Amino acid sequence: MKRSTAREIAVHISFEMAVNDLPAAQLLSDFFDREHYATLAEEADIYEEYPDERQMEYIKRLAKGVTEHAAELDMYIEKYSKDWSISRISRVAAAIMRVAMFEILYMQDDIPHRVAVNEAVELAKKYEERETVSFINGILGTFIKKELTMGE
Repeated sequence: MKRSTAREIAVHISFEMAVNDLPAAQLLSDFFDREHYATLAEEADIYEEYPDERQMEYIKRLAKGVTEHAAELDMYIEKYSKDWSISRISRVAAAIMRVAMFEILYMQDDIPHRVAVNEAVELAKKYEERETVSFINGILGTFIKKELTMGE
């Protein structure tokens, strides 16, 4: 499994966590139950291969991190989305941006910023309209420029 596939799975889980009242640990346990995971493979090709230990660690780190930092990530999304509240942004787009922002803020030693943005844009192309792809790219680019280059 490629890292981009693991990231996409993390976006799916982050989406589920945002719309589901289950605790993160329970949702992850249910999601990665081998029998349940096998049913997902029937619906989407990204689930054809079960994650190995390293991939699982990466997916869970992203999913848990996005959940733990959801308020902070949503604040950044709203700050740079030019008067759009998080409730007006599609749940998929929000999940994609949360994952990318978490990688940018908390995994920068492992994931270069441009890679996090590029992966987010590629995922958005798969799930969203062209305008939303540009919207996501713009928010992430501005976020990096304004938040990470301040004081440099």
